[in-house]
Order: sequence, then structure tokens, then C-alpha cells
Amino acid sequence: MSTPVDIAIIGGGNAGISLAAALALHDSPLRTVVIEPSLPQQRDCSWALWANRKQSAELKFAIKGQWRRWQVIGHSGAVKHHSSTYSYISLSAAAYIEEREASLDDKIDLVREKVVSVDSDSTGGLVVTDQQSFLASHIFDSRPPKIADASLRQHFLGWEIKTSKPIDDADIATLMDFRVDQSRGLHFIYVLPFSDQHLLIESTLISSSLEDKQWYRDALNQWLSEREIKIESTVMEEYGVIPMDVVQAQQYSTPTIGASSGAVRRSSGYAFNHIQQQTRELAAGIAKGNFDVPLAISNKLIAMDTIFNGVLANNPHLGPELFIRTAKALNGDQFARFMLGKANLWDWLRVIFAMPKIPFIRQFFRG
Repeated sequence: MSTPVDIAIIGGGNAGISLAAALALHDSPLRTVVIEPSLPQQRDCSWALWANRKQSAELKFAIKGQWRRWQVIGHSGAVKHHSSTYSYISLSAAAYIEEREASLDDKIDLVREKVVSVDSDSTGGLVVTDQQSFLASHIFDSRPPKIADASLRQHFLGWEIKTSKPIDDADIATLMDFRVDQSRGLHFIYVLPFSDQHLLIESTLISSSLEDKQWYRDALNQWLSEREIKIESTVMEEYGVIPMDVVQAQQYSTPTIGASSGAVRRSSGYAFNHIQQQTRELAAGIAKGNFDVPLAISNKLIAMDTIFNGVLANNPHLGPELFIRTAKALNGDQFARFMLGKANLWDWLRVIFAMPKIPFIRQFFRG
């Protein structure tokens, strides 16, 4: 016999657990289950975002590193930013999820089981796990989306490492270092120094084709070797694929939240803040009887990012130049706003005027 519930949340990652925590914050009377088979430590990885002082304080419990300086590096030099308003932050996914799980009240149950099937309409239905089933009035699916093989993707492999000697510039985050092999797509090295002997380093590629994992490892080893940085120990290795195009939900008839609902910024791959905003708004709506999932990213921003990605896909050789020009056109606060999706008209105009015109005009008329 199925257990009746008001809300079933499939998946307990960023979107799923954030929605559950937001419902608890609203003291929702609705019986809710979050169905997630894995423990937080089994899913630990790094999440990055820009945050103002208030958000930084709210997320202090999960912060691994925080930088007020960041840079984008090309062959002609580095564009360096500083902000007194925003920080670039790296979060421990496990620490974030553990804290949000601990905040759930007695009306929200965390079920450590695997979802086997979902039989739903546009709102609710039957969720079957490997041990039981739930008959839910409303279902929200936060499982990762299906990503088409031919679509533009940001894929990466990274190491969290301890180094044998202190590194230089340990107070600045390197968002993109383009001084690497560009033959497979837009390729850059991403470096977050947690201290002068502890850092996260990732080899990131934007393309429609994934590479063998050893390819990324070779790129990391070469970058480290060229700078005479020796690894003393490796804390962990992480690998990921982020959609930069339209995504497909796991199940079309079930309302989705998080990445499957389009919460990933297509031009950058950043998602954390968009997911937070979406789940906060959804919980507030549910408190008023509205179960419609709000847009995570505005249609205007999606349209602008689609044009940018079209230029990137059709002119991969321009990739480093596009990001360098964007960084040069903005100061630290403006750049952070732009990456947050909160750019004002003047920020947008600065970026637009900095871009090469012909590729963007061609892409605009391609649709």
C-alpha cells in the first residue's frame, strides 16, 4: 500500500534539499518526503558562486574558500578584478547538504532510497522506490537532466591537492587561464587556492564532445609542471558535465526544479544562485497555495546567452577573446553582477560594445 504525502521531492541535491529547507522555513504544514539514496559525503564536490556580504555570512558553514580578487588570463596577459561588494566563493556540497538536512522539521521526511519509477501527471502521482511507494499530490523532480550528445557542454576534471611548496598569488582565484591547448574546443585551467599549499585545479573544456578522462589529467599535469608546482597529496578528484544548451527532464510529465528546469546559466555554467532563488520563490508560492515552478532564469537572459553560445559554437577560436573582452569591459562589481545575472543596462552595454560585431550579428539573424 502506498504512503500518501502532499509533496514528494525526488533528489536531495542542491535543488531538492534547498526546496525542502525553504518549506521548513515557511513552517509548511504539508507532509513532504525527500527521496535521495546517497549520503552527503558520498556526493561531495565544490560549488562556486559570487555572493554579497549577507549571502557570504549565511553560507559561512559550508565555505571552503573565499576570494575578493579574481583573474582571467590570456596569452597577452591577465585581467584582474577586485570587489569590496562581492566575493567569489567555493562551497563544500556535502557541508551545505548536511546543514540543510539538519534544518528539516518533523513534517519533512528524508528517505534514503532509490526512485525506480514515477507515474505522474502535471502535478502529482505515484513515486515508487526500491523499498516502498508514495502517492503524492505534488511531485518535484530535481534529478540531473538528460544532456544530448551533440549539445554544447562544459565538462571538466579537477583535483583538490596539497602542494610540496607554497604557490604564488594564493589570494587570487583564476577563473580562466587560456594558455593551454585549444585544439579540442574552448579550454582553460581553473584554479582556486584555499591556502598557499592547498588548491583546487580543474581542466575545463567547452565543446560538444567529451574527452577521455586522461586528457584532462594530462592538461593539469602539464600546467602544474610548467609552473614547477609539485603535488604532495591529492585530496579528491572530481569530474562533471554541465549543460550549456536546452536540457531534457528525466520525465516529461513531472514538474522539475534545478538544472532540469533550466537553472544553469547557459553562457557560464553557474547555477547555485539561480537554484536558490527558484526554490525560495517556489516555497513562498506553495505557502500561498501556488505550486507552479517559477522560472530560474529570465527569458531575456536565456535569449542573450543563446546568442553568445551560438557565436562560441560557430567560432570556437574566438572563445578566449570573448571572455577576455568581457572581463576587460567591466570592473569587479560589474563583472560579479554580470555573472550573477543581475547586470544593469550599463553593464550590458559595456559588454555588447566590447564584443566583435560581425559574429554576433550573424548569429542574431541565424536565430
